[in-house]
Amino acid sequence: MEELFVAQAFWRVYPRWVWVVVVLMLILLDQITKDFFASIIPLGESIEVTSWFNFVHLLNTGAAFSILADAGGWQRWFFISLSVLVVVPITVLCLLKKIDPAERWIGAGVVAGGGGNLIDRVQTGAVVDFLDVHWRSLHWPAFNLADVFIVCAMIAWVGLSIAISKRKATGLREESQ
Repeated sequence: MEELFVAQAFWRVYPRWVWVVVVLMLILLDQITKDFFASIIPLGESIEVTSWFNFVHLLNTGAAFSILADAGGWQRWFFISLSVLVVVPITVLCLLKKIDPAERWIGAGVVAGGGGNLIDRVQTGAVVDFLDVHWRSLHWPAFNLADVFIVCAMIAWVGLSIAISKRKATGLREESQ
């Protein structure tokens, strides 16, 4: 509970432009890393870092796990539209509505990740992936920092939802006693 008050105090001190700057910095970091790995690794090639991790240079025209990657081209506009339909409302919500500060920062992760991949789709029709995790014959699909931002935001959202539910349940039990 105390963490929530600290976050609320932080948000009162720092105006909404801080959120915008953080989102833009995350998008820039995503784009710089994609450009860097695309410039040093030929398309389709990899650099082994450890027995379970490689840097790669792949283009993904689909969604997570390359869903719809071989759909024939229409998926580019579908995923661009879907990204806009997610990024714009979350941005508006985070900037214009009074929401919990933790939810606002979770939104920053979603907007930065969605925005980073949106830039790729608009520019080239595909998302640049460069992180490759594997173990023996198990191979996780390649991903990028934008994907990491989205996944971390979703994990934080689930954790926040569980914490809020527990807090509400505890509060209801205390009120009924």
